[in-house]
Amino acid sequence: MSAPPPALPTPPATSPVALRRELGGFLRAHRERVTPADVGLPGTPRRRTSGLRREEVAALSGVSVAWYTWLEQGRVDTSRQVLDAVARTLRLDAAAHRHALALAGFAALETAPAVPVDYQPMLDSWATPAALLDPALDLCAWNGPYAALWPDPAHVPAARRNLLLLLATDPGHQRVLPDWQPLAMDLYRHFRTRADREPPASRSHAVTALLRAERPELDAWWACRSVGDFAARAVTLTAPDGAARPYELTLLLTPGPRGGAVLVQTPSRRN
Repeated sequence: MSAPPPALPTPPATSPVALRRELGGFLRAHRERVTPADVGLPGTPRRRTSGLRREEVAALSGVSVAWYTWLEQGRVDTSRQVLDAVARTLRLDAAAHRHALALAGFAALETAPAVPVDYQPMLDSWATPAALLDPALDLCAWNGPYAALWPDPAHVPAARRNLLLLLATDPGHQRVLPDWQPLAMDLYRHFRTRADREPPASRSHAVTALLRAERPELDAWWACRSVGDFAARAVTLTAPDGAARPYELTLLLTPGPRGGAVLVQTPSRRN
């Protein structure tokens, strides 16, 4: 095999080189989570790595060790067939597989401008708390029940009006949802499916920088490369009167190339 392409200086935002490097880091992070037993390999007592070795991934994926090493280093392009094989080896779920394909250029990057849609009448027609989120999880619109249950976003500075940031840093939001961390982590995994493909000057990167600065003890979260689709979940929310009430949280994706989502909170009938 010929020598790999030379190392390049830091590339501009969302350039092919930047995306290759992000893909390499993403694959490396997932490789470190897969054990030999997960792929039917015998374990050895003196393994120095917590996950699979590069040579094991290469062998299972049908590529050379040198080529797979270059792939993790962001120094080569890949075919979809090979990336699919690596995804199977690393046991990527559907969301992680889609994310890897997008980073490799096999899915359209979401750069088209959003089509303005007024969701406020729809939100106002609902009796349950609901809010419109953009791809960076900024709160763009909300209804009266949402502002009555949570701290009113209208009273939050626009630069901090981000659901993920508020859950992680705002005592008022943590009072409403004392067990906020599972929801925040699910939202962060959803958030990262887009954030990795945004330029450094984007709102997504600004939110990540704020999270790292204000919650440094959670840096393992912010540095992780886990992605995933948000799944509906049951939570217990504390109302302004102090009563704890069960809700079902659902994220309804809005259409469009850069569509956001509507977070709907429906009172639950569970005991």
